[in-house]
Amino acid sequence: MNKIPIYAPALAGNEKKYVNECLESTWISSKGKFISEFEDSFKNYIGAKYATTVSNGTVAIHLALLALGIGEGDEVIVPTLTYIASVNAIKYTGATPVFVDSLEGTWQMDPADVEKKIGSNTRAIMAVHLYGHPCDMDSLQKLAKDNNLFLIEDCAEAIGTKYGDKYVGTFGDISTFSFFGNKTITTGEGGMVVTNDDTLHDRAVHFKGQGLAQHRQYWHDVIGYNYRMTNICAAIGCAQLEQIEEFISRKRHIANLYQTFLSEVNVEFHKEIGNVFHSYWMCSILVKEVKYRDLLRSHLEINGVETRPLFYPVHTMPMYSSKFQKHPIAESIGWRGINLPSFPGLKDEEVEYICNLIKDFFKNV
Repeated sequence: MNKIPIYAPALAGNEKKYVNECLESTWISSKGKFISEFEDSFKNYIGAKYATTVSNGTVAIHLALLALGIGEGDEVIVPTLTYIASVNAIKYTGATPVFVDSLEGTWQMDPADVEKKIGSNTRAIMAVHLYGHPCDMDSLQKLAKDNNLFLIEDCAEAIGTKYGDKYVGTFGDISTFSFFGNKTITTGEGGMVVTNDDTLHDRAVHFKGQGLAQHRQYWHDVIGYNYRMTNICAAIGCAQLEQIEEFISRKRHIANLYQTFLSEVNVEFHKEIGNVFHSYWMCSILVKEVKYRDLLRSHLEINGVETRPLFYPVHTMPMYSSKFQKHPIAESIGWRGINLPSFPGLKDEEVEYICNLIKDFFKNV
């Protein structure tokens, strides 16, 4: 069997048509009709008031922090079990990331640990909706409100995810999304900053465009950044957003297949827990013992299946480990976890093939 990749974008919609429109119009940089169309379509999809495109998901987080005025001397509470960009963006501002552990069931940040870590310098809580499952937003909203903190949502892995009947990205003061090539919808590289606050939106737009003053050409009144998305990327985004329900439906079907085929195998699947809608950006499993994780990954690789490990907890990485910390649940999940192929174009028989390889592995260990 040919190699099954961990992820591959689905580009069978209007992507080529819209990109060709950009080329024919010559609007290929950060101006053109697809920029506003993508912003409007995206904010309407999740039910937010404002959305502004950016060049990638990492700068989206940085821009959100800048818009909130986070800086030197501030602390931002963030899960240690996350992609490194969530934490690096905090450091870009001069603020300090404060790590919290995860919940065993959902793998999301533990609100009880968040409450313990709130101090006099805490300015914000960053909720990262990991692998397509939402955080406990009721608890996090209450903690933010009771302690006069900003609530940021990193929704890079959770486009289309719901907590209750609302899409993630609509609970916090400001939220961010990523459209990298492996995300549920892609623009190649790209991101979005979303908010319901007029001032935060204006600040984000101001900072992302080199700090250009609104009513005076080539006059810059703050130190800004070039974080703008191109019209070509936005064109791809518009085509992708047209297909998002189909993508998510297919990914949830694939997740159900994995759970069915692996129901009698000694692995733990990352499931939907509570009154939520899991978008299954990645289908992920935990092996029972750390020693089996890399052995299973090697077995799958030899047989043509690409996987990846779950994120290593950020507090264990060299630049963030100067002060010894223990976050036992995040560490256990990080050391034992595997992401399996979960892209919309994955065939049912390929899922069954992967699951049979996993079954064979555990029969022989």
